Amino acid sequence: MPEGDTIAWTARRIRPALEGHIPQSIHSPRNPDWPRRLAGRPITRIDTHGKHLFLHFEGGLVLHSHLGMSGYWSVLGEPPSAGGAWLILACEGRWVVQRHGPTLELLTEGRRRFDQRLAALGPDVLAPRFDAERFLRRLRADDPTRRLGDALLDQSNVAGIGNIWKAEGCWEAQLDPWRRLEALSDAEALAVIEAVRPRMRRSAERGPRTIQPRAYNRAGRPCPRCGTPIAARGQGDANRTTYWCPGCQR
Repeated sequence: MPEGDTIAWTARRIRPALEGHIPQSIHSPRNPDWPRRLAGRPITRIDTHGKHLFLHFEGGLVLHSHLGMSGYWSVLGEPPSAGGAWLILACEGRWVVQRHGPTLELLTEGRRRFDQRLAALGPDVLAPRFDAERFLRRLRADDPTRRLGDALLDQSNVAGIGNIWKAEGCWEAQLDPWRRLEALSDAEALAVIEAVRPRMRRSAERGPRTIQPRAYNRAGRPCPRCGTPIAARGQGDANRTTYWCPGCQR
């Protein structure tokens, strides 16, 4: 699933084509009334929160996208095939296409503000100024026996971290992702965020291909820090694979 850095990078790619422009054409096979509702409205801004992307149209309408495991946005210089497209926006010789993904919905600004799913999100890990106090409040309200790695994937604790950055954050902070929250200090919890934010922001600027994992997906290979083979095991109710170094993550 695309994590917060990939969604922020996607927003950076589509802003030049859409922000400040009025789409000349809107094609939405799943929602045939959208072209009528959005016609003539400029896209005033594009922003993100964690794994969620928002296109704001003049007049208080917002397109909300969550890509899940299979969705993606692309910017093309020629008209695309409509096959599999959920949305095609044509703007001044460029076509922005969203394909697949579990969520693409049109909201009012008011509904967006009061949507319970969105209101439940924790602070955005990529926010210019991370809300550390809110993160710690959410974390301390969680099950104290929950493991750190599993808690970091919970978007109500912190928005934008997925399986890659869970592993990389714990590795950077030299913390065992199997540590219970009750045995984790506030300083240690914040160390994960502080360690991972610079790398995530760099990926958001340059693209996810620049991540260069130190622990994620490196099971059996030597830890770049201490040489111990990286371990891997399923964690949490979703059994997502956690990667860590038993030698230096204690």
